[in-house]
Amino acid sequence: MLERLLEDLTAATERDPAARSRLEVALTYPGVHALWAHRFAHCLHPRHPLLARVVASAARVLTGVDIHPAASLGRRVFIDHAVGVVIGETAVVGDDVTLFHGVTLGGLGHTPGRRHPEVGDRVLIGAGATLLGPITVGDDARVGANSVVLTDVPAGATVVGTPARVVRSVPTRAGDGEGTAACDS
Repeated sequence: MLERLLEDLTAATERDPAARSRLEVALTYPGVHALWAHRFAHCLHPRHPLLARVVASAARVLTGVDIHPAASLGRRVFIDHAVGVVIGETAVVGDDVTLFHGVTLGGLGHTPGRRHPEVGDRVLIGAGATLLGPITVGDDARVGANSVVLTDVPAGATVVGTPARVVRSVPTRAGDGEGTAACDS
């Protein structure tokens, strides 16, 4: 778990040109604080779901980020500026993903099963983007600010608009094979 927390610090420091040090990030970045609280709540969730929800609720009040404890977040995720980010219960976020403020990974309806987006590795999601339903965003994709994504996004694609449409497509990079389990020691 400590390794994951340090990876979160490093990811923020490397991806935010305004970050001056890991100490500054650890003390002042609400996106990092929200990730840390989520990692703790996610580990609690299987055995103590109510306690996990209490932790997530406290984190939302303190950081402005609402991440359901059951959501699965990969390694080195960076939530820049953080405020207004919402990640639903069945959402899956891959490794090395960057989310800007106001991003919603939301569900459609009340049906059982997967209701939220699955985001691949190395994806960038711009400020205010809304991704709804059990869609898949492929590896290395980019979602423009304020886009509304209702359908799958191919790997390597850039999508913009309301509703989002592909404006660019590039080859993707192969994954590094690292897992996304949040509770590994």
